[in-house]
Amino acid sequence: MVRRSAGADATSWKETSMQVAVLGTGIMGSGMARSLLREGHEVRAWNRSADRAAPLADDGAVVAASVGEAVAGSDVVLTMLFDADAAVDVGREVVETLAPEGVWLQCGTVGVDGARRVAEVGGDRVLDAPVLGTRGPAEDGALVVLLSGPAALRERVAPVLGAVGSRTVVAGDAVGAASALKLACNAWVALLTAGTGQSLALAESLGVDPRLFLEAIEGGPVDSPYARLKGGAMLEEDWATPSFALDGVRKDLGLMVEAAGPAGVPTVLLDAVRATFDAASERGHGGEDMAAVRAAFD
Repeated sequence: MVRRSAGADATSWKETSMQVAVLGTGIMGSGMARSLLREGHEVRAWNRSADRAAPLADDGAVVAASVGEAVAGSDVVLTMLFDADAAVDVGREVVETLAPEGVWLQCGTVGVDGARRVAEVGGDRVLDAPVLGTRGPAEDGALVVLLSGPAALRERVAPVLGAVGSRTVVAGDAVGAASALKLACNAWVALLTAGTGQSLALAESLGVDPRLFLEAIEGGPVDSPYARLKGGAMLEEDWATPSFALDGVRKDLGLMVEAAGPAGVPTVLLDAVRATFDAASERGHGGEDMAAVRAAFD
């Protein structure tokens, strides 16, 4: 279990080598596993489709044949799964094997109700820890971790957070607060990406070189590195390799609408953005990068 000397302070946790199970080795999970390995942690990787986990063996991970095999003896179990159903399903297996001092770090985007379901399964051993960032930050250990749950558990996973993220934003002591914050953040990302596509399409349709839109905002108060990143991909139609798949954004937008209604927040803008991403998916771009939302404006 956790290798920490008696009386050590929180800084010591960040310098501790841990055994970490990474369950779900898609774009994000694989990048996070490599970041953990690079920082000297022991990693056992598992994925429902075994071929998605197999390449991590070349990086030094032990590829497990089952959830139980990956979890056994682990200090921290990190799940990066597509949705709440997957997180809850795998989570039930996690808690059956997780050692008494082990912590389940739930990092997927599962929404407010999904976080509640995760908490019901994980009890007092789970932390809500969705992340901000895509393929590059995951590979570089530069994600922003949104974290909520008991303070004692938050301290215990500090070495893992330090390996996968550049910083951590603590949303509160209640599991679910971080997932709520993640929806607010991803709403901004979806709005910004769709808005960039809209502006480029509008410029082009009015006979203006769309590149001039990105040039015009550069360096000004409305500039955004993300708009220029995704806008550049849109101009080149360079979206075949996803950093954040378009259908993943559609899933998240559904979670936002689901959460906003009961909270009394009008969803008119979310509905419009969701319809825009739906249109791009219907044109065959669902598995491509979210920059392909530009296709919805053609």
